[in-house]
Amino acid sequence: QVQLVESGGGSVQVGGSLRLSCAASGRSFSSKAMGWFRQTPEKEREFVAAITWNSGRTVYADSVKGRFTISRVNAKSTVYLQMNTLKPEDTAVYYCAAEGAPFGSGSKYEKDYPYWGQGTPVTVSS
Repeated sequence: QVQLVESGGGSVQVGGSLRLSCAASGRSFSSKAMGWFRQTPEKEREFVAAITWNSGRTVYADSVKGRFTISRVNAKSTVYLQMNTLKPEDTAVYYCAAEGAPFGSGSKYEKDYPYWGQGTPVTVSS
């Protein structure tokens, strides 16, 4: 089992930056690929970024590539999402998730993530 708690959301102006954190509890964190997803009231939850257990591979949605960076520190059981050059369309609730299978490849699909945090809201205003 993995429990996840996100933090770091808030309000920022267009072009600004935020860093989201996701703190995990449970002994299996270091073997899990981790992902970030986001959701607005108007859209289904969508994939943002993922990282493998050893940070050997990262995957990004096209909409955030070059602006967002996912990273992790296994010794701290924490995964991060650095968000730069934020746009109004980045406004959403951001969720951290852990893959179910150990040593996964960093999936883009919700079905591969049985563990979710409660979400942290991000608002980007012009």
